[in-house]
This record gives sequence, structure tokens and C-alpha cells, in this order.
Amino acid sequence: MVRIKTNVYSHKRKKRVLKEAKGQFGDRSKRYKEAIKSLIGSRQYAYFDRKKKKSEYRSLWIIRLNAACRESGITYSRFVSGLKAANITLDRKVLADLAVTQPEVFAQIVEKAKILKPKLATKKTAKKE
Repeated sequence: MVRIKTNVYSHKRKKRVLKEAKGQFGDRSKRYKEAIKSLIGSRQYAYFDRKKKKSEYRSLWIIRLNAACRESGITYSRFVSGLKAANITLDRKVLADLAVTQPEVFAQIVEKAKILKPKLATKKTAKKE
């Protein structure tokens, strides 16, 4: 049986790996073994950071909402509980966008949340009931 050499394919694979590792520091972009290790790590970071990005955006929206709510004279937590009491089901992304782009609409939403702010249960009121 004829021996088949894989030089062409291994060369293609090494070129592809080194091309993907381009821009990495030092030997990570020049040596094949180092490039493979570097790519494994970078792919892991890319995977986890795609998940982390979602929570970072959510915290950004909450920070923006808190700042906009405090300008209107209400805290973020009371605003959210007021929204639940008023059955306003806008998510934080939309609310933060409204707070930045259309402050007058956001102010109306805040007023509705202020009006229907639920009573905060304390230990004394909980025992009486």
C-alpha cells in the first residue's frame, strides 16, 4: 500500500492557527505550539465573556435607571416596586433607553410608579395584621 504524506494538510492547519493567533504577544503569534495554547485560552475567555456581557449590560441599565429615578425624587428599588404595583411590564433595557432618549415619557412612568407605591411592610404592621 502506498504511504500518504500529510504535509500539505499539516502545513494548512499550522498556517490557519498562526493566522488566527496574529496580533498576540511574542511567541504566541509565531510558534505553533504556543499559538495553540493561546487560542485555547482566548476562546475560553470569548465564551465566558459572551455570557458576562449580558449581566454587565443589565447592571449598566440599572445604574442609568437609578440615576434617572433619583433626579425624579425616588429611589430605584421603590421605582421598581411601584412599577410592579402599577402592572407596568417594561424591562430595564427599555426603561433605561426611555430615561436617556425621552426623559418626559420616563417622568410620566415615574409619576405612575410614585402614585401606586406599595406600603412597605414593617415588623409592627406585619404583627398587627
